[in-house]
Amino acid sequence: MGEHPLDPVRVELTIALAHELGVLDRPGVRLVRPEPAGEELLTRVHRPDYLAAVKAAPDDPFFTGWGLNTPDNPAFDGMHEASARIVGATVAAAEAVWRGRTWRGVSVAGGLHHAMPARASGFCVYNDPAIAIARLLDLGAERIAYVDIDVHHGDGVQEVFAADSRVLTVSVHETPLVLFPGTGFPDEVGAPGAEGTAVNLPLPPGTGDAGWLRAFHAVVPSVVRAFRPQVLFTQCGADAHHLDPLADLRLTVDGQRAAYLALRDLAEEVCDGRWIATGGGGYALVEVVPRAWTHLLATVTGDPIDPATPTPPAWRELARARRPGREVPPRMTDGASAQYRPWQPDGEMDAVDRAVLATRKAVFPLHGLDPHDPRD
Repeated sequence: MGEHPLDPVRVELTIALAHELGVLDRPGVRLVRPEPAGEELLTRVHRPDYLAAVKAAPDDPFFTGWGLNTPDNPAFDGMHEASARIVGATVAAAEAVWRGRTWRGVSVAGGLHHAMPARASGFCVYNDPAIAIARLLDLGAERIAYVDIDVHHGDGVQEVFAADSRVLTVSVHETPLVLFPGTGFPDEVGAPGAEGTAVNLPLPPGTGDAGWLRAFHAVVPSVVRAFRPQVLFTQCGADAHHLDPLADLRLTVDGQRAAYLALRDLAEEVCDGRWIATGGGGYALVEVVPRAWTHLLATVTGDPIDPATPTPPAWRELARARRPGREVPPRMTDGASAQYRPWQPDGEMDAVDRAVLATRKAVFPLHGLDPHDPRD
């Protein structure tokens, strides 16, 4: 795939860093090599003719249509197999949690939330979160909350379940006024009959840790609690970081770590601990993604990593070898405090506060919540 932003090295460096820090060797942690998802599973979300197109595109240099063979979604050898394996990994994590084999599961290569039933989009060929959620519904789940903290709107998952009142989709993202995919406004609340099951919190460019965390805590826990899900499914794209080249939010690794801890606590409070996490976007391949997702893996598998922890020398050497000339971070922190003040609807409001209020006004009444009461 050449210089495509979605470079698999980010997953390689994440797993290497997690191994070097002992995260994947903790008691009770089980690594599973997934099988590629079969057509029966893939067609729970995607159309059969789209699957045929994904298989055919790599063999035809002039292939057009279905969102394939574009700069965002170039065809490559083994595209169907690689994409189906990512689905298999996410579904395996979801099934393990639902069947009680573990309380938490994670698929860091997953989170490809833009793919549509008949179209590749935004670097995503198959929508593994949507397929995994559909699989849980088939297994008997009645209420699933999907929380997406990628810098881009989780449009594909929202589209698939817009009319399904069993699935709550919540997305915290940079405003679609300036960023792909151009959807995710507060008034997108779900299809008729399922109003309130889509929640969108678009934030202004430049929002940093304090604003992002204030907005998250002012919206996400309330709607998830009101929905009472049996399992929490999260997409944890790392591209809201200030070093990410494709967007303009200003989080630090410390802010991202705080978000993972908040999601863990929400799963503990609402879902008896049942939590499925995926990766997602993230294009600062050395500087950000490996540290962010290693913090995610640590949070999923047990105790969080102390932010002051040095990155291991062997990992730094690997990172330099994989991407010569890139700055390799020496510690698991950006040196930020990740502090925030709770949201308040009175007094002088900044752009983040106004974004929060717009979202709360759009969806809180649909859940029996007061958009102006910070206790809700």
